[in-house]
Amino acid sequence: MQEKQLYEYAVIRLVPKVDREEFLNVGLILFCKKAKQIKVRFTIDARRLQAFAPDLDIEQIQLNLDSFAKIAHGLPTGGPIAQFEVPERFRWLTAVRSSVIQTSRPHPGLCNDLDLAFERLYAELVL
Repeated sequence: MQEKQLYEYAVIRLVPKVDREEFLNVGLILFCKKAKQIKVRFTIDARRLQAFAPDLDIEQIQLNLDSFAKIAHGLPTGGPIAQFEVPERFRWLTAVRSSVIQTSRPHPGLCNDLDLAFERLYAELVL
C-alpha cells in the first residue's frame, strides 16, 4: 500500500480592484515537501475576466501569471526568488499581498496521488 503524502494548496485569485476585495479563482498551486515539488496551473478565460472587470489588461495578467509559474517551477527566467528551495518558493508565492494576483491561505491535504489530487482540486475550485 502506498503511503499517503501530505500536501498544501492555495487557490490563485485575480483581484482587479484590491480595495473591493472581489476576486475570481484563476488557478491553483500545490506543494508537497516530501516530493519536493510545486504544481501550478491557471486558466485565463478572457470573456469571463472582461465581464468581471471590463478595464482589465488581460495581457498584463497573463504576464503576471506566467511569472508566478516561472517562480513556482524554479525556472532561471523567474528571477532570484525562483532560485529559492521549493518550500521557500511556495511560502513566497502564498504570502499575503495587496496586488491583482493573490492566493488564498494555504490548506493541507493527504493523498495517495498528487496528480489526481491536483486535478480534483483544480476542477472543484477553478473551473
